[in-house]
Amino acid sequence: MITAFAAIFVFLLVVLLHELGHFSVAKMVGIKVNEFAIGMGPKIFQKRSGETQYTLRALPIGGFVRMEGEEESSNDPRSFQNVSVWSRMAVIAAGSIMNFVLAIVVLSIVAFNVGVPTTTIEDIVPDSPAEIYGVQPGDTFRKIDNVEISSWEDIVNTINATTPGESITIEIERNDALITLEVVPIQDGERMVIGIYPAGERSLFHSIRAGFEDTFYFIRLMFQFVGMLFTGQVSTNDLAGPIGVINEVGQAAKMGFNNLLLILGFISINLGFFNLLPIPALDGSKIVFLLIELVRGKPIDPDKEGFIHLIGFVFLISLMILVTYKDLIRIKLF
Repeated sequence: MITAFAAIFVFLLVVLLHELGHFSVAKMVGIKVNEFAIGMGPKIFQKRSGETQYTLRALPIGGFVRMEGEEESSNDPRSFQNVSVWSRMAVIAAGSIMNFVLAIVVLSIVAFNVGVPTTTIEDIVPDSPAEIYGVQPGDTFRKIDNVEISSWEDIVNTINATTPGESITIEIERNDALITLEVVPIQDGERMVIGIYPAGERSLFHSIRAGFEDTFYFIRLMFQFVGMLFTGQVSTNDLAGPIGVINEVGQAAKMGFNNLLLILGFISINLGFFNLLPIPALDGSKIVFLLIELVRGKPIDPDKEGFIHLIGFVFLISLMILVTYKDLIRIKLF
């Protein structure tokens, strides 16, 4: 039951904000919107307000904004094709941008709830290099090997860049006095560590900054993943479809609300990022066609563009079926 409610919450919020981005900008630039839909398949609820019909559909796997003249010819002066190319690009990109905004908000909330790690040490691992060489709880890091320290990430990255067996010079502030220590990090898996835990700080400013930083970090991971996909370092076994995502959402929900928010932010970034990829049928490919129109001064033949998007749609549906099948095997439903 927890998994079901958590999955509905995550999917509904991510899809709703994505489609709301398209919808809001379309209205802003004067495009007529015929339907705003959450979900796919048969309608289970519908309500008309003004010129737009709002619908809730049976399958919670997506949504759409049906704009006048986007997929068909229209003589309506407020059709999609009758606004400028830049306005159309803004409408198409707005969905993903809203996903990134949602991620920033959600990850900022998580950072505020758990506290943003600072450069002050809260605890020391027993028998670790930090304890052996004299680091104490309450110490604040100022420099490592003459490198100024302004965040916990600076501490982690600087220590991790050291060579095994070599000492580092740490300048700390303790009771308003500056102290210099020589510490030899040790290797823990693929990381170099000295055995310290940061104190957390609940600050609205630092939490918002952490929300932006975490969002850009996940986006960088997405670029790395796509690069690994093209170089064969990952395969479809490493992808997750709706079933796999629901399973992960359920696991996160059982571990607490902050974990659910974290997975919500990650899924929102995933949706925003992959929608901007130049794959036919996705928003990214529509932006590519609009850029070509901008350069040529005229649009590509709608029939040819529609055929390309159809091929992309068939490919994406086939990939989803394959990934869903592997999800079912992975979570042992077969």
